[in-house]
Amino acid sequence: MKLSPFRLLCLTGFLAIFGTTMAKNPVLPFFAESLGADARAIGLVASLSPLAGVLVSLPAGMLSDRIGRGRLLRLAGLFFALSPLGYLWAGTVWELALVRFIHGLATGIFMPVAMAMVADMHAASRGERLGLMSSVTQLGRFLAPLAGGALLGLGGFLPGKDGFTWVYACCLVLGVGAAVLVFRLPDATPKARAAAVGTPSALLGAVLRNRPVLLGCLVEAAALFAFGTFEAFFPRHVRDAGFGPHWAGAFMAAQVLTVALSKPLFGRLSDRRGREGQIVVGALAMAAAMFAMGRAGSLVWLGAVSLALGLSLSLTLAASSAFIADASPAHTRGTAMGLLGSIMDIGHSTGPLVAGMIISGFGNPAGFFCSGLIVVVAVSVFAIHGLGTAKADRTS
Repeated sequence: MKLSPFRLLCLTGFLAIFGTTMAKNPVLPFFAESLGADARAIGLVASLSPLAGVLVSLPAGMLSDRIGRGRLLRLAGLFFALSPLGYLWAGTVWELALVRFIHGLATGIFMPVAMAMVADMHAASRGERLGLMSSVTQLGRFLAPLAGGALLGLGGFLPGKDGFTWVYACCLVLGVGAAVLVFRLPDATPKARAAAVGTPSALLGAVLRNRPVLLGCLVEAAALFAFGTFEAFFPRHVRDAGFGPHWAGAFMAAQVLTVALSKPLFGRLSDRRGREGQIVVGALAMAAAMFAMGRAGSLVWLGAVSLALGLSLSLTLAASSAFIADASPAHTRGTAMGLLGSIMDIGHSTGPLVAGMIISGFGNPAGFFCSGLIVVVAVSVFAIHGLGTAKADRTS
């Protein structure tokens, strides 16, 4: 059966994100510890994958405006297929850090270009379609902690090298599957757009002068700062509360399932009711969840706060990504999504790094609290300067 480009893109994203998430949740902190990493080193290793996205997302988005989305997506597919081999080879913390950086290049290229492709194909239902694609990838995020936690369990509590080998062998299979599918995607560069594209500096300048795009990127960066802190240190927080790593995997999987089920609904809500107010409400709720996380010590509260964080993240990002796409003319949309990817990954990479230093000195509650505070500051700036500045152009 021949799949439409949208469905093919969703299936590719599912396999790719399944593999990259399994490489990280909940295995990465435990793998890094087995190689001798402390909290600072774990934060550093966790930050390198999104750091790769910082460096590559904007150039990838700009290139997709000029030469087509499909070519960049195929390059990402090669990284998805080859990176898992590095985990099987890594024997030191620094080797693991290098592999994480290389693996981050795949997601850093894929996500902004895929988002631009979806926004190109579906103008009137942009929020809902972006939400649907995100939900399919979130299903991969849901399965990954469950599968990774189960494979780790085969090696026992805090397993050794054998348990990690099973996890990363599965990541290899998923990455190869994503690469096979991505080569069936079209380039998807409309002829009318190709004539309008300027030089790279002109594209970047146009996006940097677009205040609604920058404000939307700021909110997403703060949200990913907090979420990166959660991903890096929630498994340890669960363990420090006296529970096994399988509980961390289960909570993170349940959170991802919540996001996957809710994001299309929240995207449709933003299509019908507007983006800005939804962004503000979602970000404030996310900050509240981070404030509460450091004080959660029972299984019930750990699970409840994790789910609350997922719902608030879904509410925020379902509107903010579409808000940025709405504010971007068609011929600069890839560049805007690339800038979004880079700024998001700045937040995602600095979150574990900064929180790791804070947690080393003051404990888990302080790290989670500071991450929530960053979200409050960012959404305050958005509310003061962003409300009413972008008229949603859902026909471009």
